[in-house]
Amino acid sequence: MATVQHWSGVEVRALRDAKRMSIREFAAHLGVSERMISKWEAGGESITPRPVNQAALDTCLTCNDPDTQARFSYLTGDSLVPGNGDAQVDLVGSTETRHPVDGRLMVKVEGSVYLAGPSNEPVWVPDYYIDVHPGTNAEHSRFVAATGHTPPQHWIDGTYPERLADHPVVFVTWNDASAYAEWAGKALPTSQQWEKTARGTRGTVYPWGDQPTPT
Repeated sequence: MATVQHWSGVEVRALRDAKRMSIREFAAHLGVSERMISKWEAGGESITPRPVNQAALDTCLTCNDPDTQARFSYLTGDSLVPGNGDAQVDLVGSTETRHPVDGRLMVKVEGSVYLAGPSNEPVWVPDYYIDVHPGTNAEHSRFVAATGHTPPQHWIDGTYPERLADHPVVFVTWNDASAYAEWAGKALPTSQQWEKTARGTRGTVYPWGDQPTPT
């Protein structure tokens, strides 16, 4: 694997070309604006991204597969210095899938850098799948029936009200959710996976942007 001593617009363009991404895709991958990517590339050797963005680019480069690394090395030549280890990427199925155990729809979140926490620290999170919708009473009841797990406290005689079959299950503790995930052959999302999913590819504070709304 190789690393970059000094990032400029030239290396940014080379990395985007090596990953075979459009400006829009690459901007979403890094969690920056398309305008910023265009500015870097237009500036060439005369422009240097900010340290926080260089860190994101470093992480992005490190986590590439060997073929992408080789393309980047070919495009940049002398800008590289030897690094340690080999980047590996675990490839994971299609974008959407039905889980084979509980049948729930899951969506693949592509591995990328996202801006984490109040300080917007760039953090790399590999590919993962996450459920699209909250678990419902009907879905949770299948888990309870299969395992004998204690049902939620508001169910009557261990059964949810029929009219609430498609409603999200409530009164579920972390231990309940963890037990469900283990039964289904899944895992609860990590704090980083949860934040990355909620903040989206742009790394905004809220799903709709960085500013609170009147509501």
